[in-house]
Amino acid sequence: MTFDRGFRRYLLLGGAALALTASPAMAQEAASGPAAPTTAPAADAPQEAGALQDIVVTATKVATNLQKTPISISVLSTEALQDRHVQSLFNLADGTVPSLRVATFEARQSALTIGIRGIVPYDQNQTARDGGVSVYIDGVALGKTQGLNAALFDIERIEVLKGPQGTLFGRNTEGGALSLVTRAPTGEFDGRISAGLGNYGSRSSEVHIDLPAFANVAIKLDGVYQHQDPTVKDPLAGSTGWNYYDRKGGRIAARWKPVDGFTADIAYDYAKDDNTPQFSQLLSYNPNGYQVGTYTNPVSGAVGTQLYLPTAVNGAAVTCGGTSATVCIAPKGPLVNVHTQRQTSADIGVPQQPSVDITHGVSANLRYTAAPWLELRSITAWRGVSTDQWDNSGGPARVTFQPSVSATTGLFSRYSLSFLRQHQFSQEFQAVGSSNGFNYVLGAYYYTEHATEYAATPSSNQWNGDGTGYVIRSPIVTGTVTSGNSGYQPYAPSCSNTLASTVPQFTNSCQFITRASEAYDHNYSVFGNLTYTPDGMDSLHFTAGGRWTKDKRRGRLYVVNNTPQGFTFSNSISRFDPMFNVAIDATQDVHLYAKYSTGFRAGGANDRSQSFNQFGPESVKSYEVGAKMDFWDHKGRLNLAGYIMDRKNTQFDFDIYDTQAGSPTFNSHIEQTVNAGNTKIRGIEADLTLRPVPELTLSASYAYTYWKAPSAVNPTLGGPAQQLYIVYTPNNAASGAIDYEVPVAAGDTKVRFHLDANYASSQYSFQLEPTKTDPSFVMNGRIALTDINVGDRNKVTLAFWVRNLLDHTYIYRRSAANSSPVLNYCGSNGLNGTAACTPNTLISTNYGGILGDYGNLNPPRTWGFELSAKF
Repeated sequence: MTFDRGFRRYLLLGGAALALTASPAMAQEAASGPAAPTTAPAADAPQEAGALQDIVVTATKVATNLQKTPISISVLSTEALQDRHVQSLFNLADGTVPSLRVATFEARQSALTIGIRGIVPYDQNQTARDGGVSVYIDGVALGKTQGLNAALFDIERIEVLKGPQGTLFGRNTEGGALSLVTRAPTGEFDGRISAGLGNYGSRSSEVHIDLPAFANVAIKLDGVYQHQDPTVKDPLAGSTGWNYYDRKGGRIAARWKPVDGFTADIAYDYAKDDNTPQFSQLLSYNPNGYQVGTYTNPVSGAVGTQLYLPTAVNGAAVTCGGTSATVCIAPKGPLVNVHTQRQTSADIGVPQQPSVDITHGVSANLRYTAAPWLELRSITAWRGVSTDQWDNSGGPARVTFQPSVSATTGLFSRYSLSFLRQHQFSQEFQAVGSSNGFNYVLGAYYYTEHATEYAATPSSNQWNGDGTGYVIRSPIVTGTVTSGNSGYQPYAPSCSNTLASTVPQFTNSCQFITRASEAYDHNYSVFGNLTYTPDGMDSLHFTAGGRWTKDKRRGRLYVVNNTPQGFTFSNSISRFDPMFNVAIDATQDVHLYAKYSTGFRAGGANDRSQSFNQFGPESVKSYEVGAKMDFWDHKGRLNLAGYIMDRKNTQFDFDIYDTQAGSPTFNSHIEQTVNAGNTKIRGIEADLTLRPVPELTLSASYAYTYWKAPSAVNPTLGGPAQQLYIVYTPNNAASGAIDYEVPVAAGDTKVRFHLDANYASSQYSFQLEPTKTDPSFVMNGRIALTDINVGDRNKVTLAFWVRNLLDHTYIYRRSAANSSPVLNYCGSNGLNGTAACTPNTLISTNYGGILGDYGNLNPPRTWGFELSAKF
């Protein structure tokens, strides 16, 4: 029996067993099950002291009890975020929610990779690309991953919706959705302020003020500031270092209720995040044991491109110590060291200034109760993102050593620069209500986006003649800009760029522009969701829904390698995503469901392909069964889910970095996206919460994920099909937490202890590499003396927090691409460039870029004290 058939059988048998076990209770409770409300649900019965509290979510566009919502959801409350000291979404990378995976794109904090249930993108931060999990703030989708790591504004809760949400949330939610809900204005005067200090120079402050309602208008003001010095120092004076951030932002929200039944929520937010990437370390050198050569008799003159003995390499003759070896690799530079533990300071100083991410937007959320059975809603939003990316995290860890014999040789340290601007507008209309056993959500949605980006990858450093020293190249160059004569400052009067005559945008640009593109996106959809509870069978609920989508996208790639180009693409698709759900209230405390749903990730074009290669959408079908159970007089809660997902036309990225110093395409990153085939994903999730005594809460979560990805031919290199991998998806992930709260004095003062632990097994971090990361284990803790009475109204809380309590070190991103030669094959069309060859046969083996494995490590232990006050 194959794993797929076995898993499917056990999943169906498990669902049937749950239903049969509960069937007597279903008949017994048939007359008492409530219909789904359109407003916040009332508690089923008064809850006993010490019982677990009901959790209200809006995953189905209406407020429902988490336990009676027939989909798999995890919720992080304000208190949970505070206990874990979650300041931004990147803090969830420790595995707080096992099915949710968060990582940096490359090493950058400025763009996050977010995935759920094995739907994890590899490279989505381009003008014409999307992810498979969307992030929403108060119902508004965020179109780009850039800027996702901004400081969080007074979050009431984060809902992690697992599995395809294609019906109610639309495209790019095939893995699920991350829904952030902020606190709304109350109309009553209230204030909360906090300030904190910690190691690595960290400091933070927050201000949240609710103003009294005036003329039926309530206003709330939020301000946030977060700072951390680098955890890895840069020896170069004036450079920032790595894993640094300085975040600040503000938000103003107003709630207007001019008449009964009508509410208008208007909000504006602005956030700025200065940050540097995680540091990339050289983890090994020549792990495959190739012959290592030495550079001898450096002379200027002809430049070779490979390290084949006895070919000269960039003007320096290479010898393998007089041996008869037919090939040898470049030696490691004298100043370049291998580090298997976390570095606190780089060996070599490089220019590193902070990336700057700015996010801002305005939204209007209107709700009108037109009748007892109908609420009309409108969500209008405009948002913008700008990112100036400065990533020099690799230093000498990602390029072979080559001594300098001319002005354009001996270059190293790829400074990855990107300047993206994005604006989006969205409008959503909803009609929500219930009548005669039916609960419904009807809606229409429109989204449009324009994104532009240009990028450059200059080398910031240059070795001397023997590698015992180096110089920092000037950010401003004189003369004509070329690949070898390229600075990293955007513009200067002395810089002459050949693009000026055809692309005036780059007049006086000092950068060799590797690519420049723009894309437009238009999305239209209508959707509906209908739940029917038969008369006399209040414990049985049938839900059917669907969404029709029209997705249109176009764009152009107008610069490649500092040369004007005219590559364009355009695509348009229409599709329908259905959803069916059968839910059974087996008892008042046991709820079962079975669900079928679909979703899709939009197609687009890859601007790293040097031709804007176009690819189609991918789609997923999901089959899920689950059970949500309260027991032990509501002091225990167990939620289970099992799912099967089949993904079609999976988007995979085939890329190659040229790390061979002196190569004509040195520092270039060429990538093509292909709809490579079908992917199977299977999983089980469990969430358990216990409250044995009123003061103590124990919680644990587990996710098992199995996946099987296709094989495909690499379009950049040719050759036989190679196995592909899903990134950042461990087979096993778990988290657990202990929360203990005890009164210590008269009044409301308590001591609160929190400790959590998070584990993930090793996983892949590159789609083309069988190399795995380390398993991870991270503990976080907090102890607080809460609600100390100061006067009649004011209360103060003192807290000490720590993240990565045990200072556990693990590699969360690892590549061995630079440890083996690049195999160049004849194309499937029988051509190697313009020369004829035998299709898919090996033409050459390039050892020129071999150095060793490199990787990025998790943040070190951080800790701090915090003082907060309510007034």
